[in-house]
Parts: sequence; structure tokens; C-alpha cells
Amino acid sequence: MSGRERILGRVRRALADAPDVPAPVERTYLRAHGDLDAEGTVDLLAEHLADYRALVHRCTPDELPSVVGRLLAARSSRSVLVPPGLDPRWLAEADARRVEDLARDTPYELDRVDSVVTACAVAIAETGTIVLDGGPDQGRRRITLVPDHHVCVVRVPGQVVSSVPQALERLDPARPLTWISGPSATSDIELDRVEGVHGPRTLEVILVG
Repeated sequence: MSGRERILGRVRRALADAPDVPAPVERTYLRAHGDLDAEGTVDLLAEHLADYRALVHRCTPDELPSVVGRLLAARSSRSVLVPPGLDPRWLAEADARRVEDLARDTPYELDRVDSVVTACAVAIAETGTIVLDGGPDQGRRRITLVPDHHVCVVRVPGQVVSSVPQALERLDPARPLTWISGPSATSDIELDRVEGVHGPRTLEVILVG
């Protein structure tokens, strides 16, 4: 008998008397802390995004194309990866070459792309977290993990919630969820911070509303 079989046998014996249908989990925790209004919730999101060293910009829907164009130009981005369902008007003033999100692209090819622009599924104010669920305007997970510069558009206040429990109510757990709290970063034993190790070195968030 292998080690795997012994462990699984112990698990089966331990669960022999367990009911087929587990008891429901009581969710008695607070769904949100405080009573901020919509504007205050968006302000809290912006504050926490900045705490995580994301670069935060605010604009109206009409100003969005010029803001996206300016951010790409400031990075001297010659190419920008575009999810298939992204509103083309968002890139109307961008000079960078559009790169499609293709399943056959290798990580090496994606690494040669200068920037990626996406929307999001929801943003959480209390944690400064943006969640992508692989929707048409967000693309596959790896397009936001390989390129060095990610521009993410959040529509406010509609896509902003106060807390993680409120965000989970909007998300489908069967979808490929990517939770982003600032640019990719890690620290060594001496707490020297290094950004861009396992994701974008620069995260820019545009709050549009």
C-alpha cells in the first residue's frame, strides 16, 4: 500500500459518520465596516490603491481616451495588448500598436509587449484590491501577469464595493479570478522591496465616473 492510499484511507474512515450534506456555514461577520457613501467608498479605494503603490488617475468617460493615450505615451509604449471585448474608444488616442489576446502566444511573446489595458470585474475599497474574472474586456489571466505595465479601468461608483464579502457576492467562483493589490512585489529577508517579480512592475488604475 502506498503512502497516498494510506492517507486517503484514513480520510475516508474519519469521514465515515459525516452527513452527506454538510451543515450550512453561519456567516455572522460584518459585510462592511462603517457607513461610507458612494463617494467616500471610492475615495477609500483610491487611498488604499496608492498605499499599495498603484498610480491612481481620475477622469470622466469623455476624458478616458486621452488619459489612456497619455499614460501609454509617458511609458513610451510602442505596443499595447488589448482584450477582445475592450471598448475600442478607450484606445482612440493611443499611438501604440494594438496586440490581440491570442491563446497561442507564448510568455516570451507577451513579455515583448510594452503595456496592457483592461477593465475589471469589481474593486474593493477596504483592501485596495481590483478583481479580474477573465471577462471579454479583461482577457486571459496571463496577459495581466507578463507585460510590465498594466492600465486597469474601474468604472465608479458602479464597480466599487466596500468589502470582500460584498465583492464575493458579485463574482462567479467558477471563473478564473485574479486579485490584484498594487503592482507585483516581493521582499527578501532584509525587507528590500523588489517590484515586477511575478507580475507587472507598474499598475495604473483609472477611476472613471
